[in-house]
Amino acid sequence: MTTVTSGWTSGWSGTTSPQQTRPSAAARPVRWAADAVATMREGARLRLDYSAQSLWRVDRVIDGIRREEAPYAAVETALRGLGAYAGEVIVRASGGEWWTTGGDHWVRTPDGRLWDPIDEARRCFAGDGSLRLLCRDATAAP
Repeated sequence: MTTVTSGWTSGWSGTTSPQQTRPSAAARPVRWAADAVATMREGARLRLDYSAQSLWRVDRVIDGIRREEAPYAAVETALRGLGAYAGEVIVRASGGEWWTTGGDHWVRTPDGRLWDPIDEARRCFAGDGSLRLLCRDATAAP
């Protein structure tokens, strides 16, 4: 699982701040998450409700895609959406917020830790990750 705990947790100030908080930092991942929810509902007949429990189903979906040996390029957008969905689950469960820097999107939990659910979705596709476990870790007390 990807946890970022470097100097990012201390925050940045002034005009050098590379990260932004809601609403601007959240706009893209929230849209990606909503698209993933709609796609899963329409294509896979799977209802995602932004609960931590729903991430178990998302991990299974990604595992199924991996087993079908789909090329990464063909599923990259879907993985981004499913990772953003997991990030939104973490935001809602923890009271966290989306941050962005250099085009990457992170979730910052109230304890200052940063999480990368979009990269975790990619790791799931590679067979070495779990959005459910990432959420569990992100929402647990440090």
